[in-house]
Amino acid sequence: MTSARSDSQLQYSPKAQEIIQRTNELLASGGYNSFSYADLAELVGVRKASIHHHFPTKADLVKATVALHRDAVRRGLQSLDDLTDDPLERLVAYCRFWAECIEGSNPPICICALLAAELPAIPAEVAAEVKGHFKDLHSWITATMEEGKSKGRMQLADVPSAEAALLMASIHGAMLAARAAGNALLFWEIAKQSTSRLRTT
Repeated sequence: MTSARSDSQLQYSPKAQEIIQRTNELLASGGYNSFSYADLAELVGVRKASIHHHFPTKADLVKATVALHRDAVRRGLQSLDDLTDDPLERLVAYCRFWAECIEGSNPPICICALLAAELPAIPAEVAAEVKGHFKDLHSWITATMEEGKSKGRMQLADVPSAEAALLMASIHGAMLAARAAGNALLFWEIAKQSTSRLRTT
């Protein structure tokens, strides 16, 4: 689920892109409140004033980071649509992508999964991007399941939108379960079961 650099990325200077990348890593490690601009400045090798020049506030920085994450996910999902006509295999490929990311700690978890748990405590503009990510993903999974059902490739116990919500909960819950257990392979075990139950016999 990879794609070329987007126009959204190109609006930022190379240094700003490096700051965003490091922010992504820090968010994946511990969430919104786990780091400061001082931590980030040390990682990037710049003064805090330089980070404030690119992103005046932490909310600005994390909002930009999540927005680029959303953009990357949207392009990744489109690439899955282009890759195969089999809707079930698209869902499996999506789960496999995250299994490989988690196993390689690159990234170890979806940053939106962590930020969603912090929604009551994070700035509204960041929360809006996080909610937007889940809305994007739910729409894609719902459409994929609708196609899978119409093609006879999936058996659904409920309407596609409800099944999509269940799969999303399983996937993101599996990310947290794998982290809690210290076992990256646990994610794939859960995700594989979650997609296998959709397969027509």
